[in-house]
Amino acid sequence: MGAPSSRAVALGAAFLLLLVALPSAFLYLTSSAAPAASRAALLNLKPFSARCPPAAAPPLRVFMYDLPPRFHVAMMAADGPNATAGLFPAWPPSAGGIRRQHSVEYWMMASLQDGGGGGGAGSGSGRREAVRVRDPDAAEAFFVPFFSSLSFNVHGRNMTDPDTEADRLLQVELMEILWKSKYWQRSAGRDHVIPMHHPNAFRFLRNMVNASILIVADFGRYTKELASLRKDVVAPYVHVVGSFVDDDAPDPFEARHTLLFFRGRTVRKDEGKIRAKLAKIFKGKDGVRFENSFATGDGIKISTEGMRSSKFCLHPAGDTPSSCRLFDAIVSHCVPVIVSSRIELPFEDEIDYSEFSLFFSVEEALRPDYLLNQLRQISKKKWVEMWLKLKNVSHHYEFQYPPRKGDAVNMIWREVRHKIPAVNLAIHRNRRLKIPDWWG
Repeated sequence: MGAPSSRAVALGAAFLLLLVALPSAFLYLTSSAAPAASRAALLNLKPFSARCPPAAAPPLRVFMYDLPPRFHVAMMAADGPNATAGLFPAWPPSAGGIRRQHSVEYWMMASLQDGGGGGGAGSGSGRREAVRVRDPDAAEAFFVPFFSSLSFNVHGRNMTDPDTEADRLLQVELMEILWKSKYWQRSAGRDHVIPMHHPNAFRFLRNMVNASILIVADFGRYTKELASLRKDVVAPYVHVVGSFVDDDAPDPFEARHTLLFFRGRTVRKDEGKIRAKLAKIFKGKDGVRFENSFATGDGIKISTEGMRSSKFCLHPAGDTPSSCRLFDAIVSHCVPVIVSSRIELPFEDEIDYSEFSLFFSVEEALRPDYLLNQLRQISKKKWVEMWLKLKNVSHHYEFQYPPRKGDAVNMIWREVRHKIPAVNLAIHRNRRLKIPDWWG
């Protein structure tokens, strides 16, 4: 064929020019026709997810093992009758002190009782973070209602007492029950929730539950292979002083005459040895009440009065990095002064403790006059801000039945739910791995 005619070339060039010009012309026409407000609205459009706040997550579905009462509420009988036929027993008022401090296991079990707040919304108590399901195949987590902390405190007066054999036998029997469960076998216990709040709870067989979600007070007596922030939940102690519900003084700063308050046992083990050293440093200091005592009825009354009349409450480590005193201070709205290099705190992914607490290393606290000088430099305005924050967060440290929205047990279940995605990842990967996990 011959060369294309000049007319055909001209038509092709014109067609190409038209293709290039049409989009520009369309954009010009639409932009000039659109009102300025509409253009601004288009430019300011946010992603759909940002414009529509996410709906509240549904409650965690929890299956609770139906263990015989000897694993849980029967151990409370030592403190007197407390059960009404057909009803979940109330925590006995006589079971105070160390038993009450570590009773997280009881309140978690209570929160899963039928009628304990009712369904997802509760009976006038606000939304619940966990609900009990009767079908284990519908569960996202499995609760093991063994009162391991109470068992440690009930069976034997000390760790060498022959009566502690009863505690060991309960742990052995419990593990036999769990090992036979297809749901434990399916996940190797990873999706099972086991309260272990007392540092010596479950001490005989704790290595057999090292894959489970443990509810602990701190990590002071656990190896890294057994417990970690990655999989476990740090729960608050149950406070033993009464909550300061009418803390409404016109001038709260001036109403609290004591600068720094501490009342408790000064002879402790491990990191708690700092208490005896602090007692010597603070002896005779103006504005300081540093008293040795035990958690008796009269001692708790004196501590209640002392915390409510003090600006700052000292929280040195006990036998482990944590102690109940911190949570007594929070519900007393006494600004905590935390002295520990290894403490972990409850709900820290949601609560910023630096807004209402002060932190000192062991070395700083033992430096003569350093800690007191730091406290005296805090302005009234700053202290009142911290006091107000304490009043706003203290409900997160209340244990009650039925549970209420945002209280301690609901916060614990919310923390458990945060662990479930990682648990599911581990379960699913383990099912398909042909060799031991190469990440290890």
